[in-house]
Order: sequence, then structure tokens, then C-alpha cells
Amino acid sequence: MTLINKVIKENNTSIKPIWIMRQAGRYLPEFREIRKKNPDFINLCLNENLSSEITLQPLRRFDLDAAIIFSDILMLPYGLGQKVVFEKNFGPRLEELNLDKISQINEVNFVEKIHRVYKALKKVSSDSILKDKNTIGFVGAPWTLLVYMINQQSPKRDLKKDFFKDEFLINRILLIIEKFLKIHIKNQIDNGANVIQIFDSWAGLLEEKDLPNYIYTPTLNLVNYVKSLNVPVICFPREIKNYKEFCDIVKPDVISIDYNVNPKEIIKNIKIPVQGGLDPKVLLTDEETLKKEAKKYLDIFKDHPYIFNLGHGVLPETDPRMVNYLVKMVKDY
Repeated sequence: MTLINKVIKENNTSIKPIWIMRQAGRYLPEFREIRKKNPDFINLCLNENLSSEITLQPLRRFDLDAAIIFSDILMLPYGLGQKVVFEKNFGPRLEELNLDKISQINEVNFVEKIHRVYKALKKVSSDSILKDKNTIGFVGAPWTLLVYMINQQSPKRDLKKDFFKDEFLINRILLIIEKFLKIHIKNQIDNGANVIQIFDSWAGLLEEKDLPNYIYTPTLNLVNYVKSLNVPVICFPREIKNYKEFCDIVKPDVISIDYNVNPKEIIKNIKIPVQGGLDPKVLLTDEETLKKEAKKYLDIFKDHPYIFNLGHGVLPETDPRMVNYLVKMVKDY
């Protein structure tokens, strides 16, 4: 059994496995070499030879306990026929959503468009470097995907003022998203993913009254679906106001926490395995600060099932030597 599975399935507290969100990516010089020659991000995700190579790059450098497939949550709208481009110094830009168009997409069309993601997963999961380690597949949560699909860009730039005006449209899109997320999850699992993480990057945008409709119900449906396939599921509802309520209602196998949360509050209120929390900016400091901050999480979760991770993705300007220092420190704890 892998170390991560021991934490999730046996509530083992004597081991602290580690993987890092965005561990495959821009902070690694070997990734930047590939990216230089492949400026189109979506095409890069759909090149199974390159995306599988990128996925494995951090495993060759660091003693991590899992690979997470190099892909993007926006492969879902792309698979539904909504154009997605990643612009330098801007981020993702999506064309205006056409409900009639996405309503006509069937499972065959969808899988045909993004099947190379599954091919990459198959290559990764069968690589010998992952013996006794996990292969993590992932999706965006329905709410976060809804935000991108209607807003057409990251809401940190701005959420459209009339975002909620057409409730019928929103609920219709949510149903479509949920249907195709299940297809996307199943294909990832069929091709070797043995853990699924659900990223709800914009959970923190909602007021409490809107959580049941936009987060709790659709995410619970997905969590139940993943569990029905006998695969553990991690949820990361970033900046949600009440992690305990989320866990009580949605019941993931693991809750991943962001860096704005007090880990002492989490340990008091949450009984299931916990993942993450360390601020990625700490990796931009020095070894002593990094050791002190990482040790804080390891000490707090000493007697709790815990997977070490960051409270968000590793930053592009991070020195790989600091990642190596962190991984070694966690392993030696």
C-alpha cells in the first residue's frame, strides 16, 4: 500500500507523505525548456509524450509520494467545445459560452477532444518510478468551472456584475458540467489515476447562503461518484469560510486546506485526514524560515492523519533547491 493510501485508508499518523500542488511546472528549468518550444498550453496538455514527461520531471528530482498529471481544470470547457486560450501575463481567456453548442456535445465528442490526457495518464501510471506511489488525477469543482465558463476569465480580475442574473442558465450549465466531470473522472481512473483531487479554486467568492446550491450539492454528487469507483477523493475548497461544515456535508476522504486557515482550528474541528496548508511564499525565503514554518504544520498534525502539501500551487520563481530541502525535511521528520 502506498504511503498516501495508508494515511487515507488506515488513518496512519506515523508517516507524513508529501506531494506539492503544481509540482510539475514553471519553477523547473527542464519544464521551461519544453515550454519554450511549445507556447500553446492546451496543445502541450494534449501531447501525451510531453505532458507525461512533464508529470514525471519532479519525481526524478525529489522523493515525492505522488505524481499529479500535468493538465488543467479548463480541459473540461475545452472538451465541451468552448474555446480556451492561455495568454501570457493574463491567464486563461474563454470565448463566450454558447449553451446550445455545449448542449449538443455527447460523451464520444468530449472524450475524442481530450483523450490524449488519458493517454498521458496511462503512460505516467505505468512508469516504474511510480511503483509504491500514487498517480493523482484531478478536476475543477462544478462551481469553479461555472465561474470560468460564464466569466470567460479568472474572477480575480473581475466577476461579471450580472453573473447570477439568469438562474436557469446557471443551473443548466451546472448539470452539464457535472455530467461531463463524471465522464472525465472515470476516464482518468480507467487510465491509472488512483486518487482524484477536486479543485474549487473560487469557493471563497460565495456568500454562505449560496454554498448549498453552488458548492455543497454539486461537489457532494462528485465525491459520491468517485467513492463509488473505490478511489479516494481529496477536496480543496480554497478560502471557503467554514471547512468543518464543508467536510460534514460533502464528506471527502481528505480535506486540503489553504494557507489562510489556522491549522490549530482545523485540528480541533476536523477528524478526517488533512492535506496541505503551507504558504508557497515560504519557499521563497531561506532554509531556516522554511524549516520553522513546515515544522509548524508537522507538529500540529503530528497525531493526525496528514499529507504534507502547500496551501496553493508552487510559485514559478521558486528555487528547486528549496523544494528539495522541504521534501527531505518532511521525510526526515
